[in-house]
Amino acid sequence: MNKTYKFHISGMHCNACVLLTESDLGDLPNISKVKASLKDNDVEIIGNFGDKLPEQIVDELSLILEKHGYKLSVKKENRKIIWSDFKIAIPITIIFTIIFIFLQKIGLVNIIGGGRVTYGTAFIIGIVASLSSCMAVVGGLLLSMSATFAKEGDIIRPQILFHTGRVISFFILGGVIGLIGTAFTLNIFSTFAIGLFVGLVMLILGLNLLDIFPWVKNLQPSIPKFLSKHALGVSKLNHILTPFLVGIATFFLPCGFTQSMQVFSLTTGSFLKGGFTMLAFALGTLPVLALISFSSFSIKKSKRSGIFFKTAGLIVIMFALLNIINSLVFIGIIPPFLNL
Repeated sequence: MNKTYKFHISGMHCNACVLLTESDLGDLPNISKVKASLKDNDVEIIGNFGDKLPEQIVDELSLILEKHGYKLSVKKENRKIIWSDFKIAIPITIIFTIIFIFLQKIGLVNIIGGGRVTYGTAFIIGIVASLSSCMAVVGGLLLSMSATFAKEGDIIRPQILFHTGRVISFFILGGVIGLIGTAFTLNIFSTFAIGLFVGLVMLILGLNLLDIFPWVKNLQPSIPKFLSKHALGVSKLNHILTPFLVGIATFFLPCGFTQSMQVFSLTTGSFLKGGFTMLAFALGTLPVLALISFSSFSIKKSKRSGIFFKTAGLIVIMFALLNIINSLVFIGIIPPFLNL
């Protein structure tokens, strides 16, 4: 007989986490419905667990989710903020910022300029995204797919197909978004508004990575859930080209970093510019995702995960503020700042 249970869940940071939780638990034969809530940090489950106590059910389901860094509990656990992580994260961010500004000033790099996101920015955002919980679904898909094909003795080919599909699709679909942008005539104010929007989205993502403001995660934008679910469902197909299709599907998964770059690609009004923006972002995520492909690498499980996320969050906040400032410079509200 089916019963309804509600458990607290810790470790979720974004809509990708919600999707992954619902997908993994929903695949279990004795569960008929799963509804996770990012706002309340809980998950409602309807299923038949026989005479098992809630504590036993929690232990059983936690084994399914722990590979993603999530944990179920009957009672809500007290949330702890490890402020000591900032002792390392802040100095690293300051050093990174000084080096970045120095290279900008002497003209060796041109990561942000003219109030617009460049390919360098997209690449760095891709690196940060791959180190964040925003890649939880992509990493989860990759690990699950790797395990499935590894059982059949096929290890290398699926990985190559996945990353090839991801890189190619990000370029082509980014180009399509750029072409769609040609249908819109963007005046100075529209360009400013979109640049400001991208900056604010990045600011929200950065604050979320710091994990000190729980309410921030509810502000993250997301594509329609039904589209994300269909994209995730591709991984359940049993076909030789499934890894390639899964790589393509990652373009539609709920990641704020990906969506901020998609929004910017819209403003390029060009297939090549939109395509190369998304390609740069995908290439930025490639090293960490490739590492996940051939190992059990997971930053969320690392003892230093707090430092990783807080450093990444501070760096994203820095880029967000620079983007917002450059948008204000672009429209003439404030004078040029640091010649960036």
